[in-house]
Amino acid sequence: MTGKLGLDPALVARARELARRAGQPVVDLARSHTTVSVERAVLRLAGVTGADPDGIPWVNRLVDAVVADVGLGHGVAAPVFDALAREQIGDVTLLAQKAAAGSVRFTQPTGKAATAARKAARKAVAAGVRQIDRRRAERDRLVKRYGDPKQRPWIYLIVATGDIYEDIPQAQAAARAGADVIAVIRSTGQSLLDYVPEGATREGFAGTYATQENFRLMRAALDESSRELGRYVRLTNYASGLCMPEMATLAGLERLDMMLNDSMYGILFRDINPIRTFVDQRFSRQVHARAGIIINTGEDNYLTTADAVDEAHTVTVSQLLNEYFAHEAGLADWQLGLGHAFEINPDVPESFRLELAHALLARELFPDAPLKWMPPTKHMTGDVFRGNLLDGFFNLVGTMTGQGILLVGMMTEAVVTPWLSDRDIALQNVRYVLGAAGGLHEDFVPAPGGFIQQRAHRVLGEAVDLLDRIGDQSLLTAIAEGTFGIMKRPADRGKGLDGIAKHEADYYNPATDILEQAA
Repeated sequence: MTGKLGLDPALVARARELARRAGQPVVDLARSHTTVSVERAVLRLAGVTGADPDGIPWVNRLVDAVVADVGLGHGVAAPVFDALAREQIGDVTLLAQKAAAGSVRFTQPTGKAATAARKAARKAVAAGVRQIDRRRAERDRLVKRYGDPKQRPWIYLIVATGDIYEDIPQAQAAARAGADVIAVIRSTGQSLLDYVPEGATREGFAGTYATQENFRLMRAALDESSRELGRYVRLTNYASGLCMPEMATLAGLERLDMMLNDSMYGILFRDINPIRTFVDQRFSRQVHARAGIIINTGEDNYLTTADAVDEAHTVTVSQLLNEYFAHEAGLADWQLGLGHAFEINPDVPESFRLELAHALLARELFPDAPLKWMPPTKHMTGDVFRGNLLDGFFNLVGTMTGQGILLVGMMTEAVVTPWLSDRDIALQNVRYVLGAAGGLHEDFVPAPGGFIQQRAHRVLGEAVDLLDRIGDQSLLTAIAEGTFGIMKRPADRGKGLDGIAKHEADYYNPATDILEQAA
């Protein structure tokens, strides 16, 4: 038996082996399929930029033209670079513009033409990957210069006005008030757009559009804050939805530090096709691994639709699956911001002890991961005083169990979009609890055989049983049956289904080749 919970190492090892058994068929599926967003990400690495007068990115127009002529299953890299050579065009964005006008036709090259096209495609994509490498090295230099926050957990705070030029001063004010990580929430519904908007944006609903220019502007602003405050301030956005691979690529190019990137969130809560999601998430995680980006997974969302006590084991199962998928794609433990949440109904007897058990179980199952601890949302009400107290209890669990990333809870959650004053009060709450508790996690040890240990053992046992059943029937079947978050999502339905293709025998993706060689 190990750790504060006395977990059985053999049972923990069995849980990981069952997660591998459940996840391997999905990985095999991802390795043998592509999507329009994967192919668009490849072309973004190769240098395609900009959008047409209607705001549709040239990369979308180019992929659509290739698919119309030769299909998706070969990949787009060889047809695109073969056309560049045939048309004697030196710029891939110009090729996209000509293709959109109907003046270029694509073919799948063979023989020497195919060899030349692949060589040219790899050279162009490698230049994009080198830019990601430079941005990662730049982050390392800045962290060395300014330093990391002195305390753990890192304090993670959200801004979301809809206007990037309003987000920037709010983000900088939050950093001055103590936030270590700024998350720019994405505009509602953007995950269902099958393109990435272009340029800086000044409108959005309950969030700001995720675009490359918005990434660039906020990164530059937080670099100013890092210089001012003498500590490196991290930036978070989203690599999820129908453009997950492109978001990951743009994040790497613009030196974001964290990205929300869950293996099942888009399936369960946005009704995106499961196969599309798993193919996209594998490529996106390969990019995150190369870029040195920490992913944030979304298990907390399950507890907003399912009961946080009865379904606690499904969070553990998802964490284990996310860990397996992440490792397979090349992510290291320090990049795994696995999610869990303080979402038990506060009226449930012993709710605080149950929350302690769940949080400590996650901490001990993933000792080297910077776990992302999420605040209460489901049971917040218009009573802001009660809400602030709940957030204080949440913060206390975070420090008692040694969490890595603590998302600041807002007393106005589910009431209004928080004002700066709301964030100030919430940050005061966090600073007080973390400062007063200090190293309490070093002293906190549950009673042997007591309530907390028993609860943790029960949740782990239920997780192992569920993983065993999933392995027998397949993960896709389990998702279709509503195992996670009580959402039923069949593999042959959902948004984005028409953007998937099985690899042809001559499929070529230079980005995957480069990223897998590095791993």
